[in-house]
Amino acid sequence: MKLLSINIGGERQQQRKDYVETTGIYKTPVEGPVEIKSLGIEGDAICDKKNHGGPDQALYLYGGADYTWWEQELGKDLAPGTFGDNLTVSNIESASFNVGDYIRIGEVTLQVTAPRIPCGTFATRMGDPQWVKKFRAAERPGLYVRVIKEGVVKAGDPVTIEKYTGETVSIVQMYRDHYTKEYTEESLRHYLNSPIDIRSRKDLEEEFNKLFT
Repeated sequence: MKLLSINIGGERQQQRKDYVETTGIYKTPVEGPVEIKSLGIEGDAICDKKNHGGPDQALYLYGGADYTWWEQELGKDLAPGTFGDNLTVSNIESASFNVGDYIRIGEVTLQVTAPRIPCGTFATRMGDPQWVKKFRAAERPGLYVRVIKEGVVKAGDPVTIEKYTGETVSIVQMYRDHYTKEYTEESLRHYLNSPIDIRSRKDLEEEFNKLFT
């Protein structure tokens, strides 16, 4: 398993029905070593800071195996970064991960925090008004990660996975629950004892307090 590509995007405008938005979703591969910091990659644009970025979504990672599946599904080639991923890693299928799992790339250590939830910006970038529904149904969301150990990476670096041994929840379950919101007291406690991202934690704490306190 290896790092296939490092992808960075600057600010770019796109037309969303009746308005123009500024987004950083258009990412392209870069050459040479890149420094990974606690908030991601310098120069990589994060425009919607309410919903993206920060220490728990420092980077978005997508797997080569998931890209291959989408290429067969869509009948076309997809370049690394097409889905807005900062890091494209060979062989990875995001649905096989749990929150808390560690991904080591060269000297950098990352920790999985959440699945990516598709939005209108993503659909516009893909040129498909049905894209959110398609992406949801595929259950190949990709991985948001926090940076545990900073460092420098480059395409071709070896990648290893270490499963998290504490209380956790699978990425695919977290993805499904986002849509169904069929929580029990037990399942919410389970989430809140897991190393989920801060945005999800805030939402689930509010849900827990509303339902069970």
